[in-house]
Amino acid sequence: MKRITIIIASILFAMGAAQAQDNASTMEELLNQIERGQARDSAEAQQREARFAESRGNQQGLVNQARGERTGQERNSERLEALFNSNQERIGVAREALDERLGALKELFGVLQTITGDAQGRFNTSLTSIQYPDREDFLVKLGGKMAGANSLASIEEIEQLWFELQREITESGKIVRFAHQITTAGGEVITTDIVRVGTFNIVYEGGYLRYSETGSVVELQRQPDQSRYTNSTGDIMAATTGPVKFGLDGTRGSILDLLVESPTVMDRVHQGGIVGYCIIGLGFIGLLIAFVRWIGLSSDSRRVSAQLKSDTASSDNPLGRVLAAYEANANADTETIELKLSEAALKEMPGLTKGLLFIKVISVVAPLMGLLGTVTGMIKTFQVITLYGAGDPKMMAGGISQALMTTVLGLVVAIPMVLIHTLVSGQSRKIINILQSQSAGIVATHSEKQG
Repeated sequence: MKRITIIIASILFAMGAAQAQDNASTMEELLNQIERGQARDSAEAQQREARFAESRGNQQGLVNQARGERTGQERNSERLEALFNSNQERIGVAREALDERLGALKELFGVLQTITGDAQGRFNTSLTSIQYPDREDFLVKLGGKMAGANSLASIEEIEQLWFELQREITESGKIVRFAHQITTAGGEVITTDIVRVGTFNIVYEGGYLRYSETGSVVELQRQPDQSRYTNSTGDIMAATTGPVKFGLDGTRGSILDLLVESPTVMDRVHQGGIVGYCIIGLGFIGLLIAFVRWIGLSSDSRRVSAQLKSDTASSDNPLGRVLAAYEANANADTETIELKLSEAALKEMPGLTKGLLFIKVISVVAPLMGLLGTVTGMIKTFQVITLYGAGDPKMMAGGISQALMTTVLGLVVAIPMVLIHTLVSGQSRKIINILQSQSAGIVATHSEKQG
């Protein structure tokens, strides 16, 4: 202890000396300050030693006091542990007494708790909650009370639960019309009349509605494409009595969601991308050419039929122009007549077969372009699988469906083009056969006359 005191005094002396050196201006003053500091430090060290010796005697008393407090806390812990064990035994006895007194009622309250939970889950999504939103609070309160197992349900609460269940059953068979606030597909909030068809569907004059989990009524982002469904909503809104044909979703919205999410024809067309648009463009061009050629060939066919019944050659039809070539060379020999008629018939060929080759080319190119779109789409799908993996089947199925859409478009264009080409080319061949047969007949008749 004395050594510690000397070390502390040396440190304080050094600190005092350093401070004195900073404040002293001459060596003499520095020496005087050191002497005064030594005397002061020696006195302070003696006082510290005296205080430490005095407190040393009190340390044993503090230790004894701490030991006494520890002994008291240990006794208190033993008392609390004994009290806890006693309370546990009392709780077990009380539970046994409660179970014995409840008897069959215990099973009743267990079933009541289960029914309350099921009813709460069903009422949260039921359309009848639009008209009766306050019943959920009662079910939450009753469910919490039954789950706590610290109190029993009263007769009034059991009757109230029975009433809510019976009202749900009754309302499920009703068609009710009432005013309510709805949110349109554009985000506008309006108040209008809506019709609740049991617990299956809710509609308004604009189409089907949906009851969200937040308790609000919102319009579907897209109504079903089939007009027979959307038209039935207007019918049931306008009806007052009697039966009405209505598109009822017996699955409480599942089938309606599938109809809404299923892509429309335009969505399918847009899935084809640029290749799909090119195929559709070729299809329209082919239809336009086929329509124009069908009208022209039909007109020529009627005029040729009329020319067959006439003895005078007319220049408004191919057969008339061939007959005019014969009349212009009627005095020539048979070989010349044959050449002139062949020349006139060959001049009519381009006009009769014009556009047919293009239609045929479209019928061949369209499925090839569809195949091209499918291959490029599959390449993109496999690239996505390479980046993100194949863990999501929907992503793979969607990409493959989009890729195959171009093949469908190509076949949709090619099949009608093949049929149209067959019809138009048949009309053209019919006229050409008439020209050839009439030319051969004219040559034969002219040869007989010369013979």
